Amino acid sequence: MYDTEAYMKILRNTLSSRRFYHSLCVSQSAKKLAERYGEDVEKAEVAGLLHDITKETSKSSQLEIIKYAGIELHPFDKRGDKFLHQASGSAMAKILGVKDKDILNAIRYHTTGRAKMTMLEQIIYLADFISADRDYKDIDIIRKETQRGIEYGLLYGTAYTIKSVASRRILLHPMTVEAYNWIIDEYFN
Repeated sequence: MYDTEAYMKILRNTLSSRRFYHSLCVSQSAKKLAERYGEDVEKAEVAGLLHDITKETSKSSQLEIIKYAGIELHPFDKRGDKFLHQASGSAMAKILGVKDKDILNAIRYHTTGRAKMTMLEQIIYLADFISADRDYKDIDIIRKETQRGIEYGLLYGTAYTIKSVASRRILLHPMTVEAYNWIIDEYFN
């Protein structure tokens, strides 16, 4: 249904080799998580491949892509490049012909998360955290927590993000706080 070979060709031509490799790794992690949690593996593969498609695109071009695709931005999205690429990535996927709202939203919220994430959104959010190319301080812990259960991976990963962002005194997207509260309510209350 989806032309993953065409997507990979586009990614290879628009991303650095490091970012291209990351996209492949996220796609592989997403497929494994989708199999484990009974989600559509092809949708997970596509969302994983395309999640960072505009990560290395200029801010002005990202804003043009978003406008062209008719994507509405959260007021915070323009305040940091980490936030903008998830919206422009979703917009680019839409331009490339992806019509599935769950795939588009999985790309749209893969960095910040959000309240009421679908299972595919949760999978892409986590796959980006735990992909094989990741090597940060707590990677082994978040991988173990994810193996324990998706809810534990989500909780640990989101708490880790909040602590990390707060310690650097940079902007924390309100959707990440909303995601954290939703994870607690959905899985632990």
